[in-house]
Amino acid sequence: MAAAGEKSGFFDWIHGDWYLTVGAAGFAAPEFEGAGDTIFRATPMISLGKVGPEARFVSRNDNISFSLYDSGAFRTGAVGKIVFPRDADDADDLNGLSDVGWGAELGAFAEVYPTDWLRVRGELRQGVGAHHGVVADVAVDAFTDVTETVRVSGGPRLSMASADYFRTYYGVDAGESAASGLSEYDPGGGLKSVGAGGAVTWKTTDRITTSAFAEYARLLGPAADSSLVEERGSKNQFMIGMSATYRFDFTVP
Repeated sequence: MAAAGEKSGFFDWIHGDWYLTVGAAGFAAPEFEGAGDTIFRATPMISLGKVGPEARFVSRNDNISFSLYDSGAFRTGAVGKIVFPRDADDADDLNGLSDVGWGAELGAFAEVYPTDWLRVRGELRQGVGAHHGVVADVAVDAFTDVTETVRVSGGPRLSMASADYFRTYYGVDAGESAASGLSEYDPGGGLKSVGAGGAVTWKTTDRITTSAFAEYARLLGPAADSSLVEERGSKNQFMIGMSATYRFDFTVP
């Protein structure tokens, strides 16, 4: 039993130096998953963790992360993603399809550095609210510092999902088919997309980081075979944008 005044368990772990990184990304992307037309969007960027070995690489693709273990060469913890709604009013191509509400995807992430210039990161997330499927993303990024403040990075991407996810965003039931004119489609699970992305990141100050980025994804499997994509959308999904983040440091006594 711990003596009076001593910290133990959770309180011992939470004690120490922490960082909170907050920011946002603005980008041009498809109107909805599988769309052929683009629209401007914005999303938050948040990361929280204990101060330890400095992160070798951070990507805009990283969802909201809470680091539980960080050795420098390996990092793991909890991850979350905000899922924005999809309404029939968002695009003419969605007319007749059921709306998808707000939600989140919660799960875990892990990342490893096989070399000093390469990071492999995986996320496994369970949908809550908007959908009840499981999504898995894997990204590999090679990175190099052009100057002391400018970094160039890029690499391949892969995404998979369960049937529940695909039914929510790519499925078309009998009622939706009659209302929208799209062919009925009942997808299973499998690969969602493969692609590549890259970024130029500028450490503007000790606390501010800005970035310009571009991503390409080719829809596969249940996503590519959807009548929404084949009859009204595109298998080729492009994104280009910019982001900015600010880092706060604080101590839990």
